[in-house]
Amino acid sequence: MRRAKVALRVGDGVMNNRVKAMRAARKWTQREFAERLGISRQSVHAIETQKYDPSLPLAFKIAGLFETTIEDIFEHRAD
Repeated sequence: MRRAKVALRVGDGVMNNRVKAMRAARKWTQREFAERLGISRQSVHAIETQKYDPSLPLAFKIAGLFETTIEDIFEHRAD
């Protein structure tokens, strides 16, 4: 499976996430994913396009849905 990554500048590094790729692998629409998380579809879009960083509780919820760790979804790399 190819890992799609989008970069977001955070402080002294870059934050990548695999939310879109992981959601798509499960064939969930943004709306279905949003409903599972209890957030809006627009929020899912914002997370997937790096316009919004989820809160820590939401990041844990996302990891729980994907049955993986936060570190497997979100990655911070120093420049």
